[in-house]
Amino acid sequence: MKNVLKEEQHESNMNKKYFIELAQYNIWANNLVISWLEQISDEQWKHNVISSFNSIAETVTHIAGAEKVWADRWQLVENIVFLKPEFSDAKSELIEIWQTASANILHFIEQMNENDFAKTFSFKRLNGEENTLQYAHTFTHVINHSTYHRGQLVTMLRQVDFTGVSSTDAMNFYRSIEMQKQ
Repeated sequence: MKNVLKEEQHESNMNKKYFIELAQYNIWANNLVISWLEQISDEQWKHNVISSFNSIAETVTHIAGAEKVWADRWQLVENIVFLKPEFSDAKSELIEIWQTASANILHFIEQMNENDFAKTFSFKRLNGEENTLQYAHTFTHVINHSTYHRGQLVTMLRQVDFTGVSSTDAMNFYRSIEMQKQ
């Protein structure tokens, strides 16, 4: 009985409105982090920090690159290119890539037929390994992945003496929506 209940609950979350909200949350949280990044110096941006990646710049490159890769995969772009950790373009260019990728994720979900969310999507990982997941699971993965690394950015920013951070929790996103309605 428990397995059936879990399956029914899982399926109920696979609706278009839910995934659009997740993509909107992702944009909201990314823009909040970007507002902090625009306040730090180049030295803070590139400062060596112990984390999954060696600097704030490398961590942002990873998040932006992953969001771009997934948006490109869903749009069936050939010869997908992942941004290297040592991406050397200006911070502003990387931020633009990140914002475009996040917007493309939302746009893809908005344009997709809700009945296709449970369909299997085949893709190659960056190491060439073939994989398949439901579209809905890939959407969840991308948002969760970005959330994980945004959390690291909060800690990294504090380590380079930037204290102007706040919460990127989804609860705050939903509260901001409610406040806009009033």
